Amino acid sequence: MAFDLRSALRSLKPQKLVARLERRPDSDLSWAGDEPPVGGVLLLDTSVYLDVLQGRTPEAVDDLLTYRLCHHSAVCLAELTHVFGRLNPAHKTTKTVLKAVNETIEDIPAHRLHAPDATAWGRAGVVAGLLFRLGHLPKGEGHERRFLNDALIHHQAGLLGATVLTGNIRDFDYLNQLVPSVRVIFYRTVAGSLSQI
Repeated sequence: MAFDLRSALRSLKPQKLVARLERRPDSDLSWAGDEPPVGGVLLLDTSVYLDVLQGRTPEAVDDLLTYRLCHHSAVCLAELTHVFGRLNPAHKTTKTVLKAVNETIEDIPAHRLHAPDATAWGRAGVVAGLLFRLGHLPKGEGHERRFLNDALIHHQAGLLGATVLTGNIRDFDYLNQLVPSVRVIFYRTVAGSLSQI
């Protein structure tokens, strides 16, 4: 399990990046509504699973999920299974929520579920650190962990030659600015049912 730090630093050049990250205008981003339903492979961000479960995905996202080949990250699997430990078993909706998440996980084909390797973890760590530093966010509010997960998903998409599909506009816009070689398709949620997820 080797990680080539020099190679990662040579390609990412974190020491040269000092400008504050700002969210780009919507017109500079790729949106699900502008994408043809049939096209390249997708890697789903955790936001997609949660929004589907809550009925908050726009029709354009539903079309992409229907017609495109979708890959899945073990990072999202961990974020989904987190609810099995976090939710209060005594809450009246917990059983229903856990059943829906369980069914979602069971629907993920094993051959399309990808775990990050040591290189992905190492590179994602550098990018997540950049995202935190250049985003000028406060320490101690959980941003660093969230950025690491997002950076892992973003990096995995690059390795798979896939496009990230996400409703997490700010974080993945920042990631896309730092590593523009990975394509990202964004969407905004629509009104849906509220749940405990």
